[in-house]
Parts: sequence; C-alpha cells; structure tokens
Amino acid sequence: MAKFNKPKSLTDAVFHYCPGCTHGIVHRLVAEAIDELGIEGKTIGVAPVGCSVMAYNYFTCDMIQAAHGRAPAVATGVKRSLPDHIVFTYQGDGDLASIGLCETVSAAARGENITVIFINNAIYGMTGGQMAPTSLIGQVTQTSPYGRDAATQGMPIKISELLATLEAPSYITRVTVNNVKNVRNAKAAIKKAFQNQVEGKGFSLVEVVSNCPTNWGMTPEKSLQWIDTHMLPYYPLGVYKDKDAEDKNNG
Repeated sequence: MAKFNKPKSLTDAVFHYCPGCTHGIVHRLVAEAIDELGIEGKTIGVAPVGCSVMAYNYFTCDMIQAAHGRAPAVATGVKRSLPDHIVFTYQGDGDLASIGLCETVSAAARGENITVIFINNAIYGMTGGQMAPTSLIGQVTQTSPYGRDAATQGMPIKISELLATLEAPSYITRVTVNNVKNVRNAKAAIKKAFQNQVEGKGFSLVEVVSNCPTNWGMTPEKSLQWIDTHMLPYYPLGVYKDKDAEDKNNG
C-alpha cells in the first residue's frame, strides 16, 4: 500500500483556513506539482491580500507579499529579473478580479511567462463576506443583502472566458476541487500550468472554483454541493485556451 506523504514543498505550519475551506486542497496540489517537476529550489511564489495572505507560511519556496491586487505585476518584475526561476501567484477573486483586474489582464496580454492560481469562491472571504466581482446573480452577501442585482451591480465577471479572448496567453482553464475526480483534474491542470512556464510557453492561469462555508453560511458538505448546483452552471469547467492543442490542430 502506498504511503500518503505530505508534499516536501509544504511546510509543517497548520493552515489557518476555516473548516471545510478548499484553500488547503489547492495548496497541496500546488506543492505536489512543484515537487513532481523538481523546481522547489528555483520557485518563487507571490502571496496576495485576502484569505491566502499568509500563503508564505505554507510553502517552502521563496515567497513575496504583494500589495492588494498587484501580484501579477510583482510576479512580472521577479520573472524578468530572474528568468531562470519559476514564478507563481496565488490569488482570490477579490484580489485578482477586482482591484487587480488591470494587472491580471495586462500580464496575460503581454504573455508574461508566469503561472497564476486563481481561487474563485464568489465572495470576499477575509474581510467579512462582501460581494465580489464573481458573486452570482441573486447571491446574498454582506453588501448585497437582497441578492446581487444585475441591473444595479452588473453581471459576474468570467475571468477565464475574458482572458481567453486575448492572443498571448498560453493556457487558461477552469477546474474545481469539490470531489475526488475534480481534485485529480485540478492537479493535472496546475501541473501543466507550471510545466508550461518551465518550457517557456508564456502566461498560464488555472481558475479553481472554490467554496467559502463561513461566508456562504453553509456546512462544508453543503458548500461543496452548492458549487455543483450554483457555481458550475455559471462558471463551467473546461479548458478555455491551450496553445499546445491549437498548434496541434493547426498542424
């Protein structure tokens, strides 16, 4: 029987996340990808502002703390200064899709050779559960107590679809981690996003549709089910851009 070991790229620190939060799962998948590619010694992560603000406590690689939303800009600077290193950002929807939207789109449009892990749980988690750019229509949050109204608050932003319209990105995909099959698929996507950077293929983003039991006001089990019933119909899983596949089809 195979022994289930903690990835070497994770520290022994205990996660601070709420019970049932899927941040811990995604952290493990990122660490497993780093281990399997043998890049821990030359990997640099950029932590955001948000629930994963203390991601630097959990990864054994070098980490940098960026101002709110600025992780792609910081990652760009690091990668251009140290092009032989592997640079990734780990960001939530409030960080990446709101205050950092310009940095995200600009880095993708330039085709920066970085890897972005994007956690979409449709809410501002750390600051108390306010409406995020990704909050669903009708979703109740601290700042939309009657549910998000498209007429006054607009439609939720679909980051993967938006970035896939750009020419430069190498790989844009959306996954989730609410069951074993989906965790395995997410692992493959995250590893590919890092592999692309190793091979110099340019900008890769993996959007992970996630839960927030605390601010959704649900049990962990119900929140995982809510991903299936509410999140995925609006945020469908799938690969939205893959230059490798496009090149093969055109060839």
